[in-house]
Amino acid sequence: MGNQASSSSDRVHFPGKGRKDGPIDLKKTAVVFIEFQNEFAAEKGKMYDAVKESMAATDMLSKAAKVAAAARGAGCAVVHAPISFAADGSDNPNKGLGILNGCHDGALFTAGTWNAEFVASMRPEAGDVVVEGKKGLDAFPGTDLEARLVERGVETVVLCGFLTNCCVESTMRTAYEKGFNTITLTDCCATTSADGHKGATEGTFGMVSTPITAAEFLAKL
Repeated sequence: MGNQASSSSDRVHFPGKGRKDGPIDLKKTAVVFIEFQNEFAAEKGKMYDAVKESMAATDMLSKAAKVAAAARGAGCAVVHAPISFAADGSDNPNKGLGILNGCHDGALFTAGTWNAEFVASMRPEAGDVVVEGKKGLDAFPGTDLEARLVERGVETVVLCGFLTNCCVESTMRTAYEKGFNTITLTDCCATTSADGHKGATEGTFGMVSTPITAAEFLAKL
């Protein structure tokens, strides 16, 4: 796309060593938690009512906290990928269209406000990585996510968060394209409808990741 060809240095490929039924090198594994912020996950968040049924259906918030604690104990990298926008929307890359338009019109995830802060149960702890620069759906473009994974020698990326069929799926596809062994925790994700969650976790997730449950992942730690 465009006139610039990607150089080999722009693409970092990793061997996909871990599989659902095979070993995972925990020291080379990162669990990425996408947008566990008050806007979605706290009762006063503007998006809470839209996702609360999906969250409750799998108890995803409680499971995600357990995964984070266990991952730290096992030596995995724990990575948080929040999103935020300037109050005037000047850093929103597509504020006139689709879900990013909704973020702009609804003044969602405004930087420096309670809404953009991490929900209490998923606040980063010492040693965790907090990704900077996420303004769109995919947690890779315009952020330091890939650099943070590379510096830790990560091969396996485990994804969970909001929204199942939006930011989680967008990030999952890019992780896969970059050559990471990509795993998605189906019951640590939530979205705005049961159909949307099912369509992603039982459909598209399997095309470019290994979808498993939190319990299946915890059993590997």
